Amino acid sequence: MHDHMSAEMQACMDACHHCHVTCLSMTTQHCLQVGGAHAAPDHIKIVLDCAQICATSLEFMARGSDQHKLVCGSCAQICRACAESCRGLDGMEDCVAACEQCADACEKMAA
Repeated sequence: MHDHMSAEMQACMDACHHCHVTCLSMTTQHCLQVGGAHAAPDHIKIVLDCAQICATSLEFMARGSDQHKLVCGSCAQICRACAESCRGLDGMEDCVAACEQCADACEKMAA
């Protein structure tokens, strides 16, 4: 861990990375395979939006951007929306958990 990163920031970066990978893999390895509500355009869009904002938040923190709090706040909101979209769809429990963990970590960073 770099000197400028707190343990809390490192934990948030780890959560963002995990959520990014989970959302991408769930989209291609589960949602598009299962079809139906899993492959609905609005669902796919929020899951991909979540993956992207997680990657962006991770990058802002990794480079020590002064704007990371703003991006982390947005990330938390999008992760919550993604978790809500995934909730109730069969097999999406890992995505819900990753999104909620990331949202919690990002909310701490945004405060």
